[in-house]
Amino acid sequence: MTRTQALFSVHVVALLFGTCGILGELIDADASVITWGRAACAVIVLTLASRYASSAGRGLFQHGRWCALIFSGGMLAIHWVTFFVSVKVGGIAVATLGFASFPACITLIEWGILRERVTRAEWIRLICVTCGLLLVTPSLNLSDAGTEGLLWGLLSGVSFGVLAVINRRYLASVDAFHVAGLQNLIVCLLLSPWAVVQLPGVSLASWGWILILGIACTGLAHLLFVASLRKLHARTAGLVVALEPVYAILFAWLLFAQVPALRTILGGAIMILAILSASIAVQKIK
Repeated sequence: MTRTQALFSVHVVALLFGTCGILGELIDADASVITWGRAACAVIVLTLASRYASSAGRGLFQHGRWCALIFSGGMLAIHWVTFFVSVKVGGIAVATLGFASFPACITLIEWGILRERVTRAEWIRLICVTCGLLLVTPSLNLSDAGTEGLLWGLLSGVSFGVLAVINRRYLASVDAFHVAGLQNLIVCLLLSPWAVVQLPGVSLASWGWILILGIACTGLAHLLFVASLRKLHARTAGLVVALEPVYAILFAWLLFAQVPALRTILGGAIMILAILSASIAVQKIK
């Protein structure tokens, strides 16, 4: 995968992630069931798609990569469960706002813990995306439910930021199919004690939405995200994926006639300009 292909892939990831909140609202099931179902679907899809799993798997036994894989699977489980709890408690806008805090988490981890250099332009883009997110988010009534939903969303964003750094730092050289498949398998195993007993109560319509969520928004999106981190900094990929709230609000507009306010449009424009700036900067790197 070239840098340009990686950049395109992570934009597709942002688009797919933008539909997760909508699907989470449509699925009539507990957050643990939704997460278990999407992970199970993703495991099947990635297993069928992988052609090199046996050869790529040997790399996991080197330098403690199994530990990194298990930890990253735990972070993925936390990220998904907290995101859907946030959707159920606070709504789509609150959940996507909290999740979109993860680029700041990535930048702080890479700068403060990994001691990687962060340029002034990257700090400016991060500030612009943050300001755009504040504008994109609809007015919030800071009731107990709204505050709780936002906190769950923030936890979802932090756990996703940690996951992205682990994938880039420790698992980038392992086959992306293998990494994504095993991470989703770990999610299934971790959540099985809570989810399996609730499966008989899930309606047929909800299972249909879970299949879409698992195949497109999980299997394909996770694979593209893991693969893109081989060519992009985690913070660059994070800035692009931060477009998720824009897509989520756009889908809500088209599907549910929820017309965005002027400040939402302005915030989206600021975010898009910041993301385009990051994209152009990546393409200029030889």
